[in-house]
Amino acid sequence: MPTADKILTRAELSTTLAAWRAAGERIVFTNGCFDLLHLGHVDYLEKARALGSRLVVGLNTDASVSALKPGRPLQDENSRARILAALAFVDAVVLFGEPTPLQLIELVQPDILVKGDDYAVAGIVGHELVLERGGQVLTVPLVAGYSTSNIVKKIISGLDG
Repeated sequence: MPTADKILTRAELSTTLAAWRAAGERIVFTNGCFDLLHLGHVDYLEKARALGSRLVVGLNTDASVSALKPGRPLQDENSRARILAALAFVDAVVLFGEPTPLQLIELVQPDILVKGDDYAVAGIVGHELVLERGGQVLTVPLVAGYSTSNIVKKIISGLDG
């Protein structure tokens, strides 16, 4: 399957989710900006996918990234989506521009909602919704020392030196 085919609209995602559920698949959902894909992202997403049968990644649009992190994103949303879709353990990527992924979580109704262990379960957007439906909300350990901000700092310091 071409990687671009894994980037879905909400309507396409809804149809895909119905087929996966009919086949008994366990749906895992996570979200983020994924501006410069690095080892920390890859490890996190791979661990998230291992918790279920299918991994859906909600990807912040350029406008929503800019609202969260001034001066970012470094890569446009189409580039970020294609790079995520190229990962074998990512089954679907869907963009969201709302301030939080709550509307997308309502659509996906994941069996498992995942974030990194830098979050407390009670602080994860959508945790109440998932728990009310009998799903799980889990955190996975992050690889220490890897972040887009750290990579940007290294690049800038390398340019200054």
